[in-house]
Amino acid sequence: GAERVLTLDGVRVEYADGFGLARASNTTPVVVLRFEADNAQALERIQASFRAALQPLKPAAPLPF
Repeated sequence: GAERVLTLDGVRVEYADGFGLARASNTTPVVVLRFEADNAQALERIQASFRAALQPLKPAAPLPF
C-alpha cells in the first residue's frame, strides 16, 4: 500500500496499519527505533522494511528487533 515518509525528527514511515520510526536520541548516542502496528503480521512487515533499509548502513551493528 501507499506509505507516507516524514523526516521532521528522524525518519517516520506511516503505513495504513502502523508505523516505524528511527530517530537520534536526545540523551544518548544511539538511534531510537519505535514500531507500532495493528497486528503481529503488520509489525513484522514494518520491522523487516526498516531492517532492510538500516542493516546495509552498518552491517555489523546489532538491531534489537
